[in-house]
Amino acid sequence: MIDSPRAAPNARVMSPFRLAVVLLSMLPALCGAATFRYASAFEPGSMDPHAVATVYNTRVLSQIYDSLVGRDENFELEPQLALSWTAVPTGWRFKLRPGVKFHDGAPFTADDVVFSVERALAPSSAVKSALPNVTGARKIDALTVDIATNGPTPVLPMALTNMRIANKAWMDKHGAAKPQNFSAKEDTFVSRNANGTGPYMLKSWVPDSKTILVANPSYWGKRGNVTEAQYLVLGSPATRIAGLVSREIDLVIDPATQDIERLKATPHVKIVTGLSRATQFLGFDQARDKLLYADAGPKNPFKDRRVRLAVRYGIDLNAMQEKVMRGLALSGSALYTPAVAGYDKRFDKFSPYDPAKARELLKEAGYPNGFGVTLHCSNAPPTDGICQAVTGMLARIGIRVTYAPLPFNSLVPKIMTKDVSFYALGWTPSTDAEGVLVPIAHSPNAPGNGEYNAGAYSNAKVDALVDKARVELDPAKRLSMLVEAMVLVDEDVGFIPIHYRRVFWAVGEKVQIKPRPNDQVELRFVNVRE
Repeated sequence: MIDSPRAAPNARVMSPFRLAVVLLSMLPALCGAATFRYASAFEPGSMDPHAVATVYNTRVLSQIYDSLVGRDENFELEPQLALSWTAVPTGWRFKLRPGVKFHDGAPFTADDVVFSVERALAPSSAVKSALPNVTGARKIDALTVDIATNGPTPVLPMALTNMRIANKAWMDKHGAAKPQNFSAKEDTFVSRNANGTGPYMLKSWVPDSKTILVANPSYWGKRGNVTEAQYLVLGSPATRIAGLVSREIDLVIDPATQDIERLKATPHVKIVTGLSRATQFLGFDQARDKLLYADAGPKNPFKDRRVRLAVRYGIDLNAMQEKVMRGLALSGSALYTPAVAGYDKRFDKFSPYDPAKARELLKEAGYPNGFGVTLHCSNAPPTDGICQAVTGMLARIGIRVTYAPLPFNSLVPKIMTKDVSFYALGWTPSTDAEGVLVPIAHSPNAPGNGEYNAGAYSNAKVDALVDKARVELDPAKRLSMLVEAMVLVDEDVGFIPIHYRRVFWAVGEKVQIKPRPNDQVELRFVNVRE
């Protein structure tokens, strides 16, 4: 039931250079080798390293492609393809790791870094937020690169943990100098194949079914004993859990909240958990004069703060946590969680549920009978449950919500093209609070700014504070400005944070693994006992 057909017509077949992995079984260093099967509801969507910037895409591509800077097993910054980095007047200088090879055997050099930075800055790239203030890159020598910025950028090394390095020659060979346009559903060779320097190599990919990764025998770093990993896309929570209970699956990344207590009582299953860096929130179209998906008359009601505030008063976050999240999440007023630098205790408080006040505000704003609007949302739990709860709650104050669930990889293009009126989204920053405020709350007035600000929220004071913080070298001053910016966003009701997620992984008893606050399973840190 959980295996996909071997000869599926759209299977991605292993290219010849990857056949080297058959030698793995003969390498004495890999004694105790293991196959590891992990399941999720979400499909990676693309193999292009710069086309998609979702947690679900990263779960696969971070195994294949390295970054200049990484995160170690304790989630601290560590050298990856860059051995060291130093601030210089024009930006940052990176000394590169020698002797690294791509999966096709090509040597890794400064040319690949320059190419990758330029590619990631291209219009079709979805990872521009991983290059804050970056204007380009310049080769100093074969193992030294300068990444240029338009001002001091203290957060750049941290941001680069989410910027993958590709092979220039391989990309050029396959006509992929620019990233796949994922939002336009473009299909390219690179969107279906991969060639990185990471610990695992792409053997095959059957979209919406299975990705098979095999250990890179020439990997420069250390890893656990997993020699083959199968990433299984299983939309049904019951199917994922059944596979775990029957030992056909070793780890479920996203167990349904209603299954957690039962799994805790399952003898050969353990729940590993920790505070996540991800926040789930609601956003509004605040730019158009008339909403695309609504029955709200000639005006856009979400341009009126009173309407946005009414929506916030109309959502019972305590009930949401108790009934939808089963007490497995937290609520607050920030777009980032306490696990992110720049969080302040004042964000622990959130608006009370007050439907009478909500109806009063709607009447003041000229909507005594409410209005209708479509809520675009992922169809996977727990987001589907959250959006259905929002639909029911807002009906009580007169806002008639049409719940429009979509597969996540169909929702992303709508977010990227701002083809929404009211939407739910989650965000996990790779840096501090800047990594949320720039892509989500900044006015979309320059590449990378407001890249995922689907409702075009805009506040000149927020922009000024964030822009000033981005070039501030004093950490305390920097974070203070980011906190002040978040306070203004909250006062505007620019967005409505619904919950701060927790990481919950359901793991088989033979698996040795630690939860990570970015909800990423790093295969190089996984060991499977006999």
